[in-house]
Amino acid sequence: MGARNLSKSGGIIGVSDHGGWAVLVTVARDGTLLDRRRVELVDDALPGLPHHHEGQLLPIDRAVALVGQVRISAKKYAVFALEAVATAVPQILGIALRSCPQLPATIAERIKDYRARNVADWVMYRKALASAAEARGVPVYWYDAKEVLGSAGEALHVENFDTYFLEVRRKVGPPWNKDHKLALAAAIVTAAALSK
Repeated sequence: MGARNLSKSGGIIGVSDHGGWAVLVTVARDGTLLDRRRVELVDDALPGLPHHHEGQLLPIDRAVALVGQVRISAKKYAVFALEAVATAVPQILGIALRSCPQLPATIAERIKDYRARNVADWVMYRKALASAAEARGVPVYWYDAKEVLGSAGEALHVENFDTYFLEVRRKVGPPWNKDHKLALAAAIVTAAALSK
């Protein structure tokens, strides 16, 4: 997608996800902040970390069923989250999500595998957001959390992204924390790549 296809009024959503919630920061192509919000990605009645925590305390068939319930809820809440952003920023040009590690094929294997159960919940939420974006026709871009802060500084042509972030935080006020910083950086890097 070239710059000529991007509307000046559109935005890129950067996401920093957690167990059951995420911070979404939306920027214009030039890095201007358009929207920020914390969104829930699972119903309050369900656990946020079913692979990692609750699934470890249940027989495997019940643990698998619980993960399935959380996954359904995550898909629903991901749709709500993107609808809320689209209300504030009518044209969404893309969403930047943290890259997902490879996982075993089945839920049961993920629950039993120590490494997999430590990341499977985060992957589930990222995939729910990706699915909701794709259903809206919004392209999904994946970023490396270890590299995105440095890449954001390069994209903005600033010496220090931390200094830039602190200036934005001063202007917009709280809440504006490390999750906002990561989401902002992901959105900026993706917007810069789309503008080339």
